[in-house]
Amino acid sequence: MATADLTRQRLVRAALELFTSQGYHVTTTVQIARKAGVAEGTIYKHFESKQHLLNELYRGAARWAARAAEEADATPGTVRDRLQLLAQRLMAGAGQDPAVMQIYFVDRHRSVLDEKSREAGRDFHNALERLLARGKADGMVRPGAAEVWAGVWLGVVRQALERVLTREWGETSPGVRQSIEAAWIAISR
Repeated sequence: MATADLTRQRLVRAALELFTSQGYHVTTTVQIARKAGVAEGTIYKHFESKQHLLNELYRGAARWAARAAEEADATPGTVRDRLQLLAQRLMAGAGQDPAVMQIYFVDRHRSVLDEKSREAGRDFHNALERLLARGKADGMVRPGAAEVWAGVWLGVVRQALERVLTREWGETSPGVRQSIEAAWIAISR
């Protein structure tokens, strides 16, 4: 791997860790550079600004989540099975790389997200809504707007994600299983 690519990866990891541990607004480019082991000016060889760096991180996490939703939707089985698979993948992601999951599912950065990031964030929600719309068509999901049921389902799953991210629960703990089941109960017929 080229030196520039390795430097960029170090900057991404440093920013991700700092943004999720102390917050985007508190984190400075000096801190990011120091953590990555580079000069502050090096950041600007890879990113236009701290905001650009955050947006890159957010889009990467959003693309991962959208792929997970699309893959779950393409898996054979009932909508309940597919939602359970999606939730399990989200929990596994939280266990494997908590900062990536936190940047997308937990932290609130709406004021600094650019349009490309907002669009990437909508891709996950749209994939989830399509999955739920199919469940409605099959008579398994309650009548009403798929976007509402997506919000309800995700709200319950997000609560479990937050517990996994803080290491209160493991990704397969009873609380996670109960939350996934509660998310289904909340939207099912």
